[in-house]
Amino acid sequence: MVLLLHLPRFPLYFITSSHSLPLRALSTSSKTTLLRPPKSTITTSEPVTVTSPSATELSLEKLFIPPETTVSLDTARVLNGSNILLSKYANDALISQAEFVKSSVKTEDCPSDGLPEFALVGRSNVGKSSLLNSLVRRKKLALTSKKPGKTQCINHFRINDSWYLVDLPGYGYASAPHELRMDWEKFTKDYFLNRSTLVSVFLLIDASIPAKKIDLDYASWLGQNQIPMTIIFTKCDKRKKKKNGGQRPEENVDDFQDLIRGFFQSVPPWIMTSSVTNQGRDEILLHMAQLRNYWLKH
Repeated sequence: MVLLLHLPRFPLYFITSSHSLPLRALSTSSKTTLLRPPKSTITTSEPVTVTSPSATELSLEKLFIPPETTVSLDTARVLNGSNILLSKYANDALISQAEFVKSSVKTEDCPSDGLPEFALVGRSNVGKSSLLNSLVRRKKLALTSKKPGKTQCINHFRINDSWYLVDLPGYGYASAPHELRMDWEKFTKDYFLNRSTLVSVFLLIDASIPAKKIDLDYASWLGQNQIPMTIIFTKCDKRKKKKNGGQRPEENVDDFQDLIRGFFQSVPPWIMTSSVTNQGRDEILLHMAQLRNYWLKH
């Protein structure tokens, strides 16, 4: 069976309820099609994804299907540790060059060359700068610190002279002055709403701890404002002690998805990562490549 999906330019996630968190997953169709993440067939010129033998089966309605993607139940490829189907646009994913360009405090001060960009945002101390360094394989491209709240501007990093990674201020840093937190929130949200070259926001969620309300609220705001979003679960190599929840990262990932399911009409794409083991690095680059190449074509 082959399904040909023609989706909008970008998948938009609309909130169905913004007043309360769902306590259980919404009911699904009684007829379910399951896809197993297969072994990678990516050429040696692209990052290689390795499929875990214990990879969980995914139902079709839980998959993120990129625009103009043909879904064959026999040949469909799901990126490892994610719900994302690989599309024909997943090429030129390797990063060969990365450089810091500038810091801005206003959207209008950001680079004006029209190159596509991906913004990384998350709660303070979620591992955002570490992930950015992992993606480009450089330890000090983005400043990392044990003190949260170090990123205070919109920081643009040009990749391969053809697109940008954007490091945004973390949210939820209680020790920052109230006025500074409000400024960060104002110019970050203004950037989301008005940056025409923004392909997608990558929202980072700490998978080593149970879901936090501030993260759920941020995800719901992005959905309410129809901002294209990918959820990046970080610290998937860690497990907190029993007093801090004691769940495996996979369990926290499942719980977070259950909690946001009521916010969206279609499931957002998500990827499990670790900056320590580089889990998810190649999957993020392939996902960015297929979104970016589709954006450039259209």
